[in-house]
Amino acid sequence: MSYRYRPIPSREGRPVRRVSLGVICGSLLVLTACGGGAGADAGGERLPPAPMGVTATAGSATSVHVMWNRVSGDVKVTGYEVYRGTTRVERVPGDEHMVDVTRLAPSTQYVFTVRALNTDGNPGPPSDPVRATTPVAVAADRTPPTRPGRPHGRAVGSRAAQLEWSASTDARGVVSYDVYQGGSKIHSVGGGQTATVVTGLRPGTAYAFTVRARDAADNLSPASATVRLTTAPGADDGRGTAPTGFRATSHRTDGAYYLDLSWLPPRTDGVITEYRIDLDGRQATSLVWGGTPPSGRATYSFYVGREAGVAYRVRIRAKLPDGTWGGFSAERTVTTSSATGGNAGTPK
Repeated sequence: MSYRYRPIPSREGRPVRRVSLGVICGSLLVLTACGGGAGADAGGERLPPAPMGVTATAGSATSVHVMWNRVSGDVKVTGYEVYRGTTRVERVPGDEHMVDVTRLAPSTQYVFTVRALNTDGNPGPPSDPVRATTPVAVAADRTPPTRPGRPHGRAVGSRAAQLEWSASTDARGVVSYDVYQGGSKIHSVGGGQTATVVTGLRPGTAYAFTVRARDAADNLSPASATVRLTTAPGADDGRGTAPTGFRATSHRTDGAYYLDLSWLPPRTDGVITEYRIDLDGRQATSLVWGGTPPSGRATYSFYVGREAGVAYRVRIRAKLPDGTWGGFSAERTVTTSSATGGNAGTPK
């Protein structure tokens, strides 16, 4: 129900690519999931793609909080499996997108991945691995942190809320903050963070959030004062947040076809570092700049296959600084051509 993205480092400000559709499989780029080409199980049921947006945050000296983004698409997801290294440690229903992995060793680094399950209970490919290190254990600590102070927040469109609070204090340090919606924990951030964006909310709905601090001994503070807010009604179409001047062409190199995209970033109060590119209405690539992203026109090129005369519908959207996705750009149609120069995209 929430999403936190960990940037992937790169050199010289080059974008780091994540590729997830079968049409792009076979590229020299990093493959994290082939949503349309993830294959099928023995019964013929398609496998879901790899979950994206996976994060792991130490919750105490013996626990780590793992979250991920909901898997979308036309493959029904009935559950998720969480792995510590190669060992499956948790399994949750398909409507849950977070879990606390417990009974861990203090002062230890762990690697986690998440896999989605189809209706036959078979897992798709694993997510990108994420790492978390548990803090040093504190003996005989039964004193909880102080309650977080001065919480406040605001609705961000119809499906997200931005929350802030003042730091708690603890004799041995705050390890994490847990965000509750009513009586359910829905989010967790590191102890050095006093703000977050909660996504996956419903339009036109009243919410009541509280925050609790946790220390290395797993002591929980009293709950903060309640933050009450209501999300905007209706669908959030992201008007005013879409990339503009979007162009799409194709070219052929060594018998392979590539789509060449260019666009102007949306105007926001922060820097845009991540984009999502859709082909034919489905997510194809998550594009992340590890260095300084371009402030003017941005460009990106990626492999789509070796067949001429194939038409693609392509569009792009930006991940906004508040953690939500903006609106889609205009959609362009581009066809791979036998000509070396390719062809220009046209409005749909």
